[in-house]
Amino acid sequence: MTDYVQVAKVSDLIASGKLILEVEDRMVVLLYVNDQFFCIDDVCTHDGGPLGEGKLCGHELACPRHGAKFDIRTGAALTMPATEATVVHEVRIEGDNVCVRINED
Repeated sequence: MTDYVQVAKVSDLIASGKLILEVEDRMVVLLYVNDQFFCIDDVCTHDGGPLGEGKLCGHELACPRHGAKFDIRTGAALTMPATEATVVHEVRIEGDNVCVRINED
């Protein structure tokens, strides 16, 4: 497992709610929902679609290609056509910095 990497400012993420970022050669989606921060792979496990371009509703992020929904807290695939979870990464707040630690799973 890697170290935490500063990837954004808290104020930037609160304003946007969702950011697509590259962290250590990996595309991820950083999300802010109900005063909490989450980070998942920017990949739908159904067909490799860009999750970050999908609609966020509560803790569910829908793939814009075929509508598969994922729980941003756990990465779990919630609806078909996805059957496998996407990878969740750890988020830590340090002052106004949002830091992410990439999980290799």
